[in-house]
Amino acid sequence: MVDYAGMTAGNPDKPIDPAVDIGHVHLKVADIERALGFYCGVLGFEVQARWGSDAAFVSAGGYHHHIGLNTWQSRGGSPPPPGSTGLFHTAIRYPTRSALADALARVRDADIPLDGASDHGVSEAIYLRDPDQNGVELYWDRPAEEWPRPADGSAGVEMYTRPLDLAGLLAELER
Repeated sequence: MVDYAGMTAGNPDKPIDPAVDIGHVHLKVADIERALGFYCGVLGFEVQARWGSDAAFVSAGGYHHHIGLNTWQSRGGSPPPPGSTGLFHTAIRYPTRSALADALARVRDADIPLDGASDHGVSEAIYLRDPDQNGVELYWDRPAEEWPRPADGSAGVEMYTRPLDLAGLLAELER
């Protein structure tokens, strides 16, 4: 077994290529139709490919897939118990604050409860669960020039967690 704890947290002499990003997430679900009802019916993603009741691939804007859903090892299964390791949440980034407001309205209209809503300085986010109890973060990034920076002028950002004004966010839809 590899001793990851003994490895350093980073190698400043050779960082990862800055163009690297997260291409998609693939989730184990108990029921494809139920998962599609959430990701497509509520959030508005579109099915790009489907393998019967075993798997589906959904995206925004015609990309091959942002989210893969499968029942290969999980058909009829239950969520992992509290206290176990695994994915904390999938973060879905919206391009604008008004697009995030639209997502909040969709979630509200579907009577899906929120786990939380936060202003992180660099972003605004709402947190909820999909039908399989996977954590989902819906967020938008503020422009980088608006990110809170250390008062001493050092590099980095000063993220925080403050309550998000949901009524103010929904007001974006009226503009």
